[in-house]
Amino acid sequence: MPTQPMPADWQRALVVAAHPDDIEYGLAAAVAAWTSSGKDVHYLLATRGEAGMAGVPPEEAGPLREEEERRSAAVVGVTEVEFLGLRDGQLVEGLDLRRALAGAIRRHRPELVVTGYFGATWSPPGVSPSYVNSADHRALGQGVLDAVADAGNEWIFPELTEEPWRGVQYIAVQEMTDPAHVLDVAEHVDAAVASLCEHRRYLELLSKDPVEEQARQVIDMGTLAEDGGRRVGFNLYWG
Repeated sequence: MPTQPMPADWQRALVVAAHPDDIEYGLAAAVAAWTSSGKDVHYLLATRGEAGMAGVPPEEAGPLREEEERRSAAVVGVTEVEFLGLRDGQLVEGLDLRRALAGAIRRHRPELVVTGYFGATWSPPGVSPSYVNSADHRALGQGVLDAVADAGNEWIFPELTEEPWRGVQYIAVQEMTDPAHVLDVAEHVDAAVASLCEHRRYLELLSKDPVEEQARQVIDMGTLAEDGGRRVGFNLYWG
């Protein structure tokens, strides 16, 4: 089935990720496209990524990664960034996560909710051995799908103080191999690279290659299509 363009009949989006830098691995190019067209995009991070830097204690890594994420968001036009402060590496699919996400959706009141790919592996179907996706990513993705409905139902989490929000029209899940919907990001690749470069300390620990080279390679992998175009792909669900 041929791909379709992403719908544009919305004004506010909430992009939900498990860790600082998750959004910058491709999704930030879509965010730059949206904000440049006048859309209002907010970020929600479940954790501060405090367990993600080898050799850096969590009490040091958490504030560092939070600050890098805020700078990264600003590069692509996002000023509203909320951290739930859940434990990095310990997200669990279930009621506690759904409750936290539903409360945030009520606070931000988006029409589009966006999250990253949360399949079991990063490798294409049929590839073995495969690269296993993060447990946090897997838990968060399912939690996002469920929390959209929870946000609109006043009876599921009556202890939440925020007013129910039933205005989500679409949930978009990033899909890299076989997306149903695509967004042209050709004019926003450099912004996406610059956004990822703001995670400088994090990237310096991953590789001795210059941060700018690492970032360019990552964005190429996440956006470059076979025909030379630049796209970010999604599968959509009704809100």
